[in-house]
Amino acid sequence: MKLYNTLTRKIEEFRPLDPPNVSFYACGPTVYDFTHIGHMRTYTNNDVLKRSLTYFGYKVKHVMNVTDVGHLSGDDDSGEDKMEKGAKKYGKTVWDVAKYYTDFFFKTTDALNIIRPDITCKATEHIKDMIQLIDRLKQKGFVYETKEALYFDVMKFKNYGKLSGQKLEEKTQGAREGLNIDPQKKHPADFALWFKRVGRFANHTMHWNSPWGNGFPGWHIECSAMSMKYLGETIDIHSGGIDHVPVHHENEIAQSEAATGKPFVKYWFHNNFLMVDNQKMSKSSKNIYKLEDLKKHEIEPLAVRYLFLQSHYRQLTNFTWKSAKASQEAFNRLKSIVIELKNSNPLTRKPVNQSKKSIYFKQQFTKALENDLQIPQAVAVMWGMLKSDITDQEKYYLLMDFDKIFGLKLDKITEDKIPEEIIKLAEQRFKAKKLGDYKKSDELRLQIESKGYETIDLKDGYKVKKI
Repeated sequence: MKLYNTLTRKIEEFRPLDPPNVSFYACGPTVYDFTHIGHMRTYTNNDVLKRSLTYFGYKVKHVMNVTDVGHLSGDDDSGEDKMEKGAKKYGKTVWDVAKYYTDFFFKTTDALNIIRPDITCKATEHIKDMIQLIDRLKQKGFVYETKEALYFDVMKFKNYGKLSGQKLEEKTQGAREGLNIDPQKKHPADFALWFKRVGRFANHTMHWNSPWGNGFPGWHIECSAMSMKYLGETIDIHSGGIDHVPVHHENEIAQSEAATGKPFVKYWFHNNFLMVDNQKMSKSSKNIYKLEDLKKHEIEPLAVRYLFLQSHYRQLTNFTWKSAKASQEAFNRLKSIVIELKNSNPLTRKPVNQSKKSIYFKQQFTKALENDLQIPQAVAVMWGMLKSDITDQEKYYLLMDFDKIFGLKLDKITEDKIPEEIIKLAEQRFKAKKLGDYKKSDELRLQIESKGYETIDLKDGYKVKKI
């Protein structure tokens, strides 16, 4: 299997540290507001990666954090804490906000059939681990203290910038004036490990005691502390959005490798942005869509998952309601095919003999996965297979096999029970047509269709299905 590694900027052969075991850490949500379709794409791609690794026989240990404290609105330690911002916006306590939006996040990921992590770790439950890591960095001379906070000194970490490729001079030039709020901060790229409950943070709601005074952790330290606790000092895969590359993940590398003296992550897996109508998602544009927005447009969550499967994870993708509806139609077709395959043959056992064509489709599917998760190609292989002349049994079993990656719950699809009222109307239509009363037959057909069903004439009868 080959994956693109952001660190080396190359597609590399995937070789885990301790095969067949794979340690996988995913940057989780900051739970101060609703989960939207941009998040859905990121976690769908993480899920496809995890499913693919499992498909190839690896044993994946998947850890994901939940940021419920310490994430300021500015990556450079400026702005307001997002949890407090959410609490003010919705008139709740920060603790209530954290619980409500964590639950909402998992409700969303469950709807998209995203397998939950083996371990979900909340920042607020790992403060002690963060304090221990900060103390370790302090003892090694990477930390300096101001009246306001404890900072990581990036000048003391010689490889700072290796993930993004940015040099420290560029970061200094790129820093906007007035954003270094702490006058004692040495370098614009230095980042807070611990904020003291003084000055601008004097009234911060979430706070804990530490050797440096009462306060709360910076955003970046949580991921290093928790990934090390559950996966070890060097891990195989770390995932996140490409917006995390220049600051958050750069800082994770610096603090982790400064503390341990070992490489932090072997493969960095980054997901590109989701645009909406060719615009960046923003509240002012009113294009941040949630589960209920999909429902209003009669789009199933799994149809959106299918939409995400049609673009490569490193590709910038555009969401429109037109593309979502097209995806729903394609998903409906796929569900109909599953039902037809189930009805056409006894599918209780695997085909005894696989045809050469069937083996070829399986090979092409595997080849697409192995090549940096070319899922759009894998989807194309699926449709090519379904249109081919291999047996229905072979089609069904290949489809179920492919869905281990796609995660569309195709094995759960069952034929909708036709209501008694529709059955009676269909029977009346059949009799009218048999008697040559085509006017009445057409009227009954339209009546059936107005209720969301259609009748299909067969050689020796008819069948009814949901439209």
